[in-house]
Amino acid sequence: MSNPRILILGAPGAGKGTQSDNLVEEYGIDHITTGDALRANKDMETEYGTPREFMEAGELVPDPVVNEIVEAALEDADGFVLDGYPRNLDQVEFLDDATDLDVVLYLDVSKDELVDRLTGRRVCDECGTNYHVKYNPPEEEGVCDRCGGELIQRDDDTEETARERIEVFEENTMPVVEHYREEGVLEEIDGEQSPDEVWADIKDVVDERADP
Repeated sequence: MSNPRILILGAPGAGKGTQSDNLVEEYGIDHITTGDALRANKDMETEYGTPREFMEAGELVPDPVVNEIVEAALEDADGFVLDGYPRNLDQVEFLDDATDLDVVLYLDVSKDELVDRLTGRRVCDECGTNYHVKYNPPEEEGVCDRCGGELIQRDDDTEETARERIEVFEENTMPVVEHYREEGVLEEIDGEQSPDEVWADIKDVVDERADP
């Protein structure tokens, strides 16, 4: 398998991070997320300014800046899984010009399941290790297995915030999913299976669709 170029789509809580890690390990490719790309290139000069200027002002980094940052990350990557971009149809158009994708994956998970996953997440306030009260609990409730730190629920993992995040995804990014579906390139994966079953389906798709 020669360095596939993969786009992974899915709502918050769908499992994109877990499966992106599997893709990175299996195929030796880069995991490119918008947040990581912006942080790694926060001083990159664009005609609209640097990402740092917007980030320090607490403002949303505008699409043209995000586009340039993502394009630079793609150019540096020898195969990749792109996670968290594109978020809208304008970004889709830019991405189409910037690179050719081998596989477009969509992890399909119901809203109720997404809320269950998001509200059950806990993170260690010392080392940042993630857990889930149902799917990946610590050995001792409320205590990190790795460092013994306290496990907390982040503000953005409450039910109200979780539902708001899902609504934002449905409004902004579901049109991206529909675009790739209409193009006939979307590979829909049942994201409500176990992580191992989801991974097995993803690997089958990638092995079939990506160039050998």
